[in-house]
This record gives sequence, C-alpha cells and structure tokens, in this order.
Amino acid sequence: MARMKILIRLGINAVALWVAAYLVEGINISDVNVVTMLIIAVVFGLVNAFIKPIVRLLSLPARIITLGLFGLVINTAMLALTALILDPLTIDGFVPAFLGALIISVVSIVLGFLVPDDKD
Repeated sequence: MARMKILIRLGINAVALWVAAYLVEGINISDVNVVTMLIIAVVFGLVNAFIKPIVRLLSLPARIITLGLFGLVINTAMLALTALILDPLTIDGFVPAFLGALIISVVSIVLGFLVPDDKD
C-alpha cells in the first residue's frame, strides 16, 4: 500500500508540474511526455524530501517573522533548484518560479484531497 501511495503522489506531482508549465509563461518543459514529467516529478520530490527540511529549519526565524509566508519563497527555491538540476525544465526568473510553486501547491492539495486516505 505504501508503494501505491508513493506512485500516486508522484503522479500528482507530475500533473501539478505540467499544469504550472501550461499556465505560467516562463516555465518551459522541453519534450513534454509522460517519462519526462515523471523524471521531473521524481527530482522535485527528492529535492523536497532532502533539501527542503534543511532550508525550512535554517529559515525558521524568517518563517516566524512572516507568519509562514516565507514558506512560499522556500517552495519557489525548491522549484528553481529542480530546474537547475534538470535540462528539460527551465524557469525564466523569480516571478514565474513563484507563480509555478503556488500553482503546484494548490494543484497538489486539490488532487491530494481526491485520493482516498488509508484511514478510510
């Protein structure tokens, strides 16, 4: 069951990344196909799993002062880092990365609600 949940989460991230690239001018994915989207989603997931907790801890004072809004900047940085790691994903500046991170968060939350929880 845990493997299925990981695969579903990966699919949700892939869809969220595609939606962000589709809606935001300045986020480009070359050669959009299922394999490319899954690779980008895996790298994005790994960046969020391993680097984001460290950044969140180091930026705790800024997150407290901004009442959590600095978390949006952290999400933006994680998306930008993913674009630096992968050639197929390019982002043309802070504003597209910020809007993309915002869209990815919203789409992930919405799609996450559609997936049944283990507790049901």
